[in-house]
Amino acid sequence: MRSLLRSAMILCMIFLVFIPIASGAAASEQKRFVYDEAGLLTKQEIEKLETLAAKLGAERETDFIIVTTNDTNGRDVKKYAEDFYDEKAPGYQKKHGNAAVLTVDMEHREVYLAGFKKAEEYLNDARLDKIREKITPDISHKHYEAAFEMFMKAAHDDMEKKPWADSIFFKTWFQLLVSAVIAGIAVAIMKYNSGGKVTVSASTYMNGDTSGVIRNNDEYIRTTVTKQRKPSNNKSSGGGTTSGGHSHSGSRGSF
Repeated sequence: MRSLLRSAMILCMIFLVFIPIASGAAASEQKRFVYDEAGLLTKQEIEKLETLAAKLGAERETDFIIVTTNDTNGRDVKKYAEDFYDEKAPGYQKKHGNAAVLTVDMEHREVYLAGFKKAEEYLNDARLDKIREKITPDISHKHYEAAFEMFMKAAHDDMEKKPWADSIFFKTWFQLLVSAVIAGIAVAIMKYNSGGKVTVSASTYMNGDTSGVIRNNDEYIRTTVTKQRKPSNNKSSGGGTTSGGHSHSGSRGSF
């Protein structure tokens, strides 16, 4: 009896010793969403963003990733973001899966947003352009946590909409305009068909024998010059394909 009790106590002690080890291993394997290599965030801010990314990502089945760097090793921000996806293989419940990645290059002061797999479809170039325009002011003013949180929430919201929902054909104002044009054409056709043929013209009341041109002269009035600002283009061509063959949407700009 005593030997059994002793054995049970030994097993309990072994179990208690290995609990912290197992917990530590689980913690080390916990999924990571924030890669702040540039040191823009505090530990508390990183923890908050990690929690938010896990919550929003589960709702959209997409990893929302933040990447910052001070050194791209000679690569531009787009190439750096593509290599990150190839090497780290983020994705919801699978490697190289659904992911929306925000990359901030502090070395060249550029930012790049990319959508992979499902995010490529729902976060197309146009939607990523709008998100980038929203978050760039905060990045410029060093409000990094606010910018990264806004990126996650905006991407999360856009992924709730159908990919074609932003099409002009589904805009209310466009549908009203088309309806008005069609109605106008229909009224014009009916009016034309209901009226008689017009036989009166300018020559009806003109006497060819007594009417004529008295004189011709050209009079200079003024010259008008219109100036138009040439738009600057600080955006990239959008998405592309990584060296590993993964296509993606994208938006690029400076801050």
